[in-house]
Amino acid sequence: MAQSYWLINSNRSEVKRFMKNDKSIDGVFEYMFIDTGKIVGGLGNKPPVMKNTVSVEIDLAREIYVRLLSKGWRKIEEVWT
Repeated sequence: MAQSYWLINSNRSEVKRFMKNDKSIDGVFEYMFIDTGKIVGGLGNKPPVMKNTVSVEIDLAREIYVRLLSKGWRKIEEVWT
């Protein structure tokens, strides 16, 4: 499975996971999945309930990631197993 990058919003109610599409062809069609999930209970107690997944070109995914960081989202490590 591809490495994933997680962000959490400032009130710790929502997460986003950025993960490269393993079926992308390097240098030709590179896409990332962006999953959106809702935190259920305390952070780390239960996995987030994933509500939405979109597939976007890798450059757009980078722009979204940077934009979210500028709006107060923070990087986190995956705390769910």
